Amino acid sequence: MADYRKSSVHCHSTLCDGKNTLQQMAGAACAQGLTTLGFSGHSYTKPDREYCMTPGRTALYRATIAKLKNEYRGKVDILCGIEWDLLSEGTPKGFDYWIGSAHHLYGKNTGKYYEIDFRPEDLRDCINNDFDGDPLAAVEAYFAEVEKIAAKKPDILGHIDLVKKLNADGSFFDEESPRYKAAALKALHAARENDCILEVNTGGVYRGYRKDFYPGAWLLGEWNKLGGRVIITADAHDTAALTFGFDEAAAAIKAAGFTALTVLTVNGFEEQEL
Repeated sequence: MADYRKSSVHCHSTLCDGKNTLQQMAGAACAQGLTTLGFSGHSYTKPDREYCMTPGRTALYRATIAKLKNEYRGKVDILCGIEWDLLSEGTPKGFDYWIGSAHHLYGKNTGKYYEIDFRPEDLRDCINNDFDGDPLAAVEAYFAEVEKIAAKKPDILGHIDLVKKLNADGSFFDEESPRYKAAALKALHAARENDCILEVNTGGVYRGYRKDFYPGAWLLGEWNKLGGRVIITADAHDTAALTFGFDEAAAAIKAAGFTALTVLTVNGFEEQEL
């Protein structure tokens, strides 16, 4: 029977921007009683090599996970997924599953690609230099990127409102603004049209950036109205985060009106009643 508490499928390792090796993550998953561990390393994106796997590391990633699948057979089902961006090289095909995510904005004036979820100064430069000082224009551009990744029909749509990560104090933009909400809802409809499973991602809370998950409560409520499906993920970059906040996320999902959530197992996506 599927159990969201025992399946963690948005996980990173030292082959991209994680803090623990693939082997350490697998060992921790086993020790913590997980039945499914899905790796989702950041795919190679040529404009931004700061956090992603190189082609060589991707090959090592595949080979190491293949060995871990055998090593942990009967203990933990290990899956080889990928987190894929619009800027990524190649294709997400050939993995057990893939998470589609937007992490960047392109600057029309400077020609730069900005990470919107890492350094506050990068987001500030992006807004000032390439969106004429209009933060909500940057927000609209971000959600337009989410629409594009949703159109690729990923198995899971990653952290749909990641653009809010560095905005916990509201210093960049107003998350209650009609423009913000309209852009977010447009992306949400694109996700539904393409039958994406939306992740409820606890990573921003674990790392101290936010007190609310991705997506926030109002957006999660709108997703329920659309009849969408949800899956809980940790976006784990270390062993301690593998199932961080899962029960709190389940409570948020239930509060939004859902009666079930989706769980990824070795047999595919399964539904679990709340």
